[in-house]
Amino acid sequence: MLHLLTNGQQVFEVSIFNKAVRSLVKENRSHSYFDDYWADTQVRDVIAKNETEARRLVTEQFPPDDGFVIESVSLTQV
Repeated sequence: MLHLLTNGQQVFEVSIFNKAVRSLVKENRSHSYFDDYWADTQVRDVIAKNETEARRLVTEQFPPDDGFVIESVSLTQV
């Protein structure tokens, strides 16, 4: 990650998956839009001031209405 942290920002590791994709993959089917890899937990680094902001940023990009589930959020050591 090439980004300077400013104004109290921290790096959070967010684990996320898509429950609709996960359910379809278990039935040997694929989602019409999202790739099968979303059945597995994906890890993303998010730069935010706190966990609440990190969750909000992830939710904006990966909406729960589209089946995305945040499995965990943890502060990383930089």
